[in-house]
Amino acid sequence: MRWLLPEYVEDILPPEAGRIESLRRRILDLFAGYGYQLVMPPLLEYVESLLTGTGHDMDLRTFKLVDQISGRMMGVRADITPQVARLDAHLLNRRGVTRLCYAGSVLHTRPAGVAATREPIQIGAEIYGHASIESDLEVQRLLGSALAIADVRGVRLDVGHVAIFRSIIRSAGAVPQLESELFEALQRKDLPALEKLADGIARRERAALLLLPELYGGAEVLDVAARRLPALPGLKRALATLRALAEASTVPLSFDLAELRGYHYHSGVVFEAYGERITGTAPGSVAGAGAVSLARGGRYDEVGLAFGRPRPATGFSIDLRELAGASHAAPARQPILAPCVNTASRAKAERALAAKVEALRGAGEIVIEELPGHARDRAELGCTRALVRQKGVWRVVSLNSRSRVR
Repeated sequence: MRWLLPEYVEDILPPEAGRIESLRRRILDLFAGYGYQLVMPPLLEYVESLLTGTGHDMDLRTFKLVDQISGRMMGVRADITPQVARLDAHLLNRRGVTRLCYAGSVLHTRPAGVAATREPIQIGAEIYGHASIESDLEVQRLLGSALAIADVRGVRLDVGHVAIFRSIIRSAGAVPQLESELFEALQRKDLPALEKLADGIARRERAALLLLPELYGGAEVLDVAARRLPALPGLKRALATLRALAEASTVPLSFDLAELRGYHYHSGVVFEAYGERITGTAPGSVAGAGAVSLARGGRYDEVGLAFGRPRPATGFSIDLRELAGASHAAPARQPILAPCVNTASRAKAERALAAKVEALRGAGEIVIEELPGHARDRAELGCTRALVRQKGVWRVVSLNSRSRVR
């Protein structure tokens, strides 16, 4: 059929579109309150800018096309963060700390999961120019506040640090091909493959690699790691950073030392935010037993280097579509049905009606004027209240089958 959309691409209909847009506005206002300035990068860029410093996985996720003007290869962004890094490095060119935020659609060649869309709506915040744990804590607190706006239940951050795996690999002297294969095995939690790949590695480093998938849980995991992993300088610094986060974070944390999402992209702390799923879509739906990934982030000090201006950076991005699906935030007010306002009329009742409608909208209410000839389609408007004239005064009343709008 000509009107069918591609697989894993879908329209967003009311009221879901309204929930997503409401969250977008409120979260951007939150970011602004923390001093994050909004930027709007383009949907298309030359692939060199989009893929520089992001690793092979981003290359596979990016749609590519030839620019009919220049003949160069362009890409549709699969992630906005590299674009923001480019803006910080080349256009803003500030020396101090810069806080930036963004919101927009991205496009993926393949969905991230069975139920995922290929067109996520991404909203995020980034800090540039600060390398210490204070900025990591700030972005985690900011993410927690954004999830609180959506009233997500059961929020937790699953935290790791890429320097743990990286330190072990470098100590073992693993070649890039083996490093890539070990990384993939850890991501899949494929223990038989991990054991086979680690066969040729020195005994100490092999034992450390095989231990990583077991190091998952609360802050006690960090103590186990300190006792049982080799005392490599980079690894010790990474554990110290994670311990400081555990002590200072205001968001519930769990730790996964085999968590390597964005390994080729991130340089330090990495985290993923989870919240409880909502079962059903009707009012009163409850959270399910499972959890859904809502946001990802971490430190990526090396991305700026690819643009010729290295800057420490940390931040996160939220999938607004997933967030709306996990949100328990109160729905928007139901619309009020009003008679069609005749602004040309000088009649006292019409002037009073116009003033009442304006006052209601100014107070944040949704007022829908019923156009002539559509009374029979009233139910489609979703109004639960109506503006009616009673004893010469316009009042908002509950709408029922016997209500007259005039």
